[in-house]
Amino acid sequence: MTTFPTDIPDRGRRGWQELTPSQWKAMFAAWIGYLLDGFDFVLITLVLTEIAADFRLSTATAASLISGAFITRWLGGAVLGAMGDRYGRKAAMISSILLYSLGTFACGFAWDYTSLFVARLVIGLGMAGEYSASVTYVLESWPTRWRNRASGFLISGYAGGTVLAAELYKWVVPHWGWRWMFWIGVLPVLVALWVRRALPEAGDWQKEIGVAATRSAEGRPNPFRPLFTGRLRSGGNAVLAVAASVALFCVFTPFGAGYVPWLSAAAALCLTAFAVQLGGRRGWPLYVSLMATVFCAFLYSWPIQALLPTYLKTGLGYSPGQVTDVMFYAGFGTMAGCWLAGFVGDRLGTRRAYAYTLLASLVFVFPVFAVRDSLPVLGVLVFVLLALSQGISGILPKYLAGHFPIATRAASVGFVYNVGALGGAAAPVLGAHLAEGMPLGRALAVLTFGLTLVVILLVGGNVPQRLGRLVDRQAPDDHLVPAAGGAGALPAASDSTSTSASASGEVSPDSA
Repeated sequence: MTTFPTDIPDRGRRGWQELTPSQWKAMFAAWIGYLLDGFDFVLITLVLTEIAADFRLSTATAASLISGAFITRWLGGAVLGAMGDRYGRKAAMISSILLYSLGTFACGFAWDYTSLFVARLVIGLGMAGEYSASVTYVLESWPTRWRNRASGFLISGYAGGTVLAAELYKWVVPHWGWRWMFWIGVLPVLVALWVRRALPEAGDWQKEIGVAATRSAEGRPNPFRPLFTGRLRSGGNAVLAVAASVALFCVFTPFGAGYVPWLSAAAALCLTAFAVQLGGRRGWPLYVSLMATVFCAFLYSWPIQALLPTYLKTGLGYSPGQVTDVMFYAGFGTMAGCWLAGFVGDRLGTRRAYAYTLLASLVFVFPVFAVRDSLPVLGVLVFVLLALSQGISGILPKYLAGHFPIATRAASVGFVYNVGALGGAAAPVLGAHLAEGMPLGRALAVLTFGLTLVVILLVGGNVPQRLGRLVDRQAPDDHLVPAAGGAGALPAASDSTSTSASASGEVSPDSA
């Protein structure tokens, strides 16, 4: 099997020359996939009013179509992630893009609410797998000291997809209707599949797992083994999976009206039980604390993502054209922030960059919601705020992946991230409830400011790893920065950061 070369460019090569054509090709393929991910995810928000009118849906019922993808994300992230750990990152990438593309294409043929909701469930499965498969593939393919930049460049594709979807919406829907948005969304998949067909496997995975797997099937990891160690446990976990899915379905649809707090608690307990089993006796505190960190990260970022257009229309009285202008500032701000986060992360270390950038974003939270009469000023402030607060999510994959070894990395990242992503579904509801007692703009500012502080404390204080080390004192600081190099790592002479860190017993800038 072809792999990325482990003999990384000689010490005479510097800067961008350190990256090989294969590594750039890996980034391009994964970036295209993530661009499609962002494009497909926001399609439903753009055409929701047209769908509601076509199918005669109430506002609450129509809104449940947005949340439908969240119901299956936790399952898709875990299953497709486990596939990536067992059979390779490339296989999981292709499977995930086929899944969510099939779901997107099916949306265009939906004949009623139920058929469209089922298609959204399929989209959720594929999108969750896309995150874990793509980020592990790229991170394990690029040189060690470039991995924050790899993470930031990759996640910027999502923001690009949202901008592309907003632009196409203005041209497609008025002329051809909402179904064509979903049908067009499947066309770029042909490009992504063509690129991915000829890709080599991720170097780190192939070096540690792939070689052993070619000798014996027993060499392939099975991240789900703890869930199926006996008939009783297997049956119990099957019940937990069904219970979690049913609870989430009721939470995000009108069926759970009046029981949402209880259903949410039931789903949280079921998913936490899975995290404890997957993490094992020594890893469960890390799993649970990372899930909580991602959940809070979605809570601080998604109120603005989901309710900013509503605030601009109802709070400021902006026209649709003005709202589109501000959303373009927001989209490009997030994209630029992802790029910035990658460079800062490789310079300062992932954890420090995350905490410092979020801290800087707090300066702009309240000013954004204080501007009323100047669209250019508001656009600039939104650009900067989202570049600092949401753009930093560009290195969230690097932050998460560094906590897990190669054999379970994709499944662990997929599960932890996509369970935490449920905060994205809860955030708009929380913001709306908070706005019942104060203006919407102030509610969004308070929610964003307060929860950003929580994430700063969790990440900056290294809380997940500190909790993990209470039961596992031997856990490495960062599994993505191996002391002795690895596939994609630079040799000691040309990677002064890794060399000096190894010499002092600190394998990454985050370890201090």
